[in-house]
Amino acid sequence: TEVGDLAKQHIEKGLLVPDHVITRLMMSELEQRRGQHWLLDGFPRTLGQAEALDKICDLDLVVILNIPFETLKDRLSRRWIHPPSGRVYNLDFNPPHVQGLDDLTGEPLVQQEDDKPEAVAARLRQYKDVAKPVIELYRSRGVLHQFSGTETNKIWPYVYTLFSNKITPIQSKEAY
Repeated sequence: TEVGDLAKQHIEKGLLVPDHVITRLMMSELEQRRGQHWLLDGFPRTLGQAEALDKICDLDLVVILNIPFETLKDRLSRRWIHPPSGRVYNLDFNPPHVQGLDDLTGEPLVQQEDDKPEAVAARLRQYKDVAKPVIELYRSRGVLHQFSGTETNKIWPYVYTLFSNKITPIQSKEAY
């Protein structure tokens, strides 16, 4: 879409997508999902986005993962992709069998501009500044839950317990 192409231009430069672009993109998607359950990851990031979201729903739960800056920078900087297929590799968690080459085709992997260490660091600094008021907003509403750590397998059990206690399980139609 037009708005998707605009978002892509910012991402390729290692910048956060501007409020008006991401908000338009997200509101369009969420409007189509009214009455359904959904999980958002990384949205809203700014007060403008949070205010737009308020117009279409009431959030039940907001989770913030507090992960040290250096850990995030290191992990994100180790991501490589195979552009034709979209396959994603991470040199720590899902490395290719042969460094720098796609497992299936043997073609070269590339690191996107926004995954390079300098771009990741800039994006994380910018995110921290704009997210602070959003975190405070959801804290003041009593829906914010924070977890800290550096390893998924140590954080996830706490997040899972929170979800299990706060969200009613959804039965599939086959269960009826």
